Amino acid sequence: MTFELYILLIGVPLAFGLWAQFRVSSAFKTYKEIPAVSRVTGAEAARRILADAGINDVRVEEINGMLGDHYDPSDKKLCLSTDVYNGASIASVGIAAHECGHALQHQKNYGPLNLRMQIVPATQFASQILPFVIIGGFFFHMTGLINVGIACYAVLMVFQLITLPVEFDASNRARVILQQMGIIQPGKESEGVDAVLNAAALTYVAAFVAALGNLIYLLMARKDER
Repeated sequence: MTFELYILLIGVPLAFGLWAQFRVSSAFKTYKEIPAVSRVTGAEAARRILADAGINDVRVEEINGMLGDHYDPSDKKLCLSTDVYNGASIASVGIAAHECGHALQHQKNYGPLNLRMQIVPATQFASQILPFVIIGGFFFHMTGLINVGIACYAVLMVFQLITLPVEFDASNRARVILQQMGIIQPGKESEGVDAVLNAAALTYVAAFVAALGNLIYLLMARKDER
């Protein structure tokens, strides 16, 4: 395998991922300093959205860390980082509404979300064993382990592929709901929400590209081992 091909399959996705993370951090940093006219915090926005949708069994909780916001469908819990939970900014309500989008997907039995939930155990298992598989496969030239690594990356790639429509749909739901409920005003506020959510979407695309690149790399490495 040539060095140029290695850079294409591994280096480019890695650089893309770092750039996507930078975009998210930059967008969040910019718009968390701009308050929404409604003065609604992320936690308040989340509770209003859930209540308006008739979702009364999902808890909204504050968690430590930056941009660790997520919806846990197994525990019916919507977790918001401190800045999002307490912030009354454009970024805060945008991210909170996005996570509410997942709760709405769960309520509506959204197919891609259900499929993602079903393959989470396999994805977690693949992620846990992958480092050992890669080390054993490449350092000890164990072709069998390389095959296991290929299977792991195939699982991760499928998971990331399914994640794309799940995340895009949640963002689309968030944009509509925020304006319908008057939490965000059309114009500059909605543009700010778009900037934050679009930047976040890039990270999911980058994760898929990285998984695909690693899968192709291992397939070619196995061919070279023969």
